[in-house]
Amino acid sequence: MPDQHRVTGRAARTPRSLPRRLARWLSSVAMAGLVAACAAPPPAQTPVERGRYLVESILGCGNCHTPKDARGAPIDALNLSGGGVRINVPPFTVTATNITPDRDTGIGRWTEAEIKRAIVEGMRPAHGRLANTQLAPVMAVGFFKALLPADLDAVVAYLRSVKPIRNEVALPVYRARVPFDTYPDAETGFTAAQMSDPVQRGKYLATIGHCMECHSPAETKGHTDYTKLGKGGRGFNASFVEGFPKEWPGAVARNITSHRTAGIGTWTDAEIKRAITQGIARDGRKLQPPMGFSYYARMTAADLDALVAYLRTVPPQE
Repeated sequence: MPDQHRVTGRAARTPRSLPRRLARWLSSVAMAGLVAACAAPPPAQTPVERGRYLVESILGCGNCHTPKDARGAPIDALNLSGGGVRINVPPFTVTATNITPDRDTGIGRWTEAEIKRAIVEGMRPAHGRLANTQLAPVMAVGFFKALLPADLDAVVAYLRSVKPIRNEVALPVYRARVPFDTYPDAETGFTAAQMSDPVQRGKYLATIGHCMECHSPAETKGHTDYTKLGKGGRGFNASFVEGFPKEWPGAVARNITSHRTAGIGTWTDAEIKRAITQGIARDGRKLQPPMGFSYYARMTAADLDALVAYLRTVPPQE
């Protein structure tokens, strides 16, 4: 029995019943449709989707605002309900607050404008607990100021969409007013047009991710020394940071400049990405919190590429 579906090395002939001109037209229409489908951009994210991505990845909000289990892993069922870390230093003692929409213990009574004000200005609303007081400077307001308007809207949209969880954490104790550090790149700001440039996009991500807050050394008065951007050396230990496993040895933020020996100048892209997302150093050592590796592991490949592209440009510091 002849194989009616057999096709030779040449294109199959047009059936005699179909005029060739019509066949050519149909073929061109089909090809145009295929090209258009391949070229079509992916569906745009909704504000809530974009906000979820930012909050649960590069911003790493849950690294402080989500309770942790005995192993130090975030408890998903209590996401963003507060109590992830407690910091006790001379100027203040603060426990990361509940930022779910619970109306009594969270931010459910806050307006969108009030949430934005807290994120980029570091001020509580003019109502409720500790009305009109400044948040502790562990909130990276000086970095979050860089958030593009659409991204800030998205973050607020997501925070208002998460499950409200009743979880009352201890009120902060403020013993001295400490001004927020000013981060140069956040002060300069970014534009949406810059996001098509991988280095600028990486700089934006590093800024809103407040990478240099930890990876730059502190001055004698406790403020960050951004003249030594990325040099590292800031220490974290259980004497003032609570919320990590009892066996946590503490950590010292390393040099992430392009210096070839003191920094990461000779690391491959893959090695840098592994350190960011898995907490494994170039030599195989396990890196320590407070860096939120599990959050950065949720970043897209394109955003990780951009972040690495930016880190390559950070001037070397020894």
